[in-house]
Amino acid sequence: MPSIVTNTAARTALLNLRNIDSEMEKTQNRIATGYRVSSAADDSGYWSIASSMRSENKVLSTVNDGLGLGAAMVDVTYTAMDASIGIVDEIKNKMLAALEPGVDRNKLQLDIDQLQEQIISIAKSASFSGENWLYHELGKNTPSQKSIVGSVNRDASGNLKMTTLNVDTEFTSLVKLGFGGPVATSGNGILSNIRTNIDYTDSSGATATGTAAGGVIDFDLTAMTTDQLLLQIQATELASIELIDAAAGMGALKNRIDMQTEFVANLIESIDAGIGRLVDADMNKESTRLKALQAQEQLGIQALSIANSSSQSFLTLFR
Repeated sequence: MPSIVTNTAARTALLNLRNIDSEMEKTQNRIATGYRVSSAADDSGYWSIASSMRSENKVLSTVNDGLGLGAAMVDVTYTAMDASIGIVDEIKNKMLAALEPGVDRNKLQLDIDQLQEQIISIAKSASFSGENWLYHELGKNTPSQKSIVGSVNRDASGNLKMTTLNVDTEFTSLVKLGFGGPVATSGNGILSNIRTNIDYTDSSGATATGTAAGGVIDFDLTAMTTDQLLLQIQATELASIELIDAAAGMGALKNRIDMQTEFVANLIESIDAGIGRLVDADMNKESTRLKALQAQEQLGIQALSIANSSSQSFLTLFR
């Protein structure tokens, strides 16, 4: 029944328009934020899961940063070791040349001096973030146990945690000075160690045992006898083998960290993708829905206008 007190059609049109406005606000918010679930009010279950996974991703990002620092330190150390291997080989070649009759040992020693200085320079420069695992000098840098981020796993409670890898720089040190006496005195670094009880073949072909005249970085062959030179060559060969083993260890450590870094990066991407599937808005769907709601809004406004105008028709009855 038509009434001038209650306009049912207008109230219905107004209610419908309010519902459309509410849906438009939600859709516009999804488009603006990019999220289908941006708060617990949207979907408490999905929001809770997404928040937990985002927290885990922050932990993983921290682990990834730590892995990057560790990888950089190992890379620097390995690169310096690899370069030193080639220089030690050159020193051995100069020593072998010194066995030739009539050779000018003074000139060979000048070449060796430069190579020895180059090794020391490489060891000194192999630093990252204030740490050096190759060059140690008494009172400045003492070999010690170093820890770097190595991996990530879960504890008994299921929480993510970082695990570390230990590197004893006592075994990576190429040059150690001053630990056995004055600073100018070699210590037991791989290339500064003065090796003792070395078995070698002397000039007569017999097996002998002796102590080297110096480490790889500080011997002088100009006044050596043939047997002393043969002994020093054997000491250098032993140092070369030890250096190669140490470099291989660094290479294996580098490979492990690289694999873990790749795994963590992939894990972060996978978790991000999972979070996206839970809470991200489908922009194509939302934009299409927004256009539809805008059309519905226009129709709703027209419907409300028509409903409001119907009450005006009652006035014609009294004219």
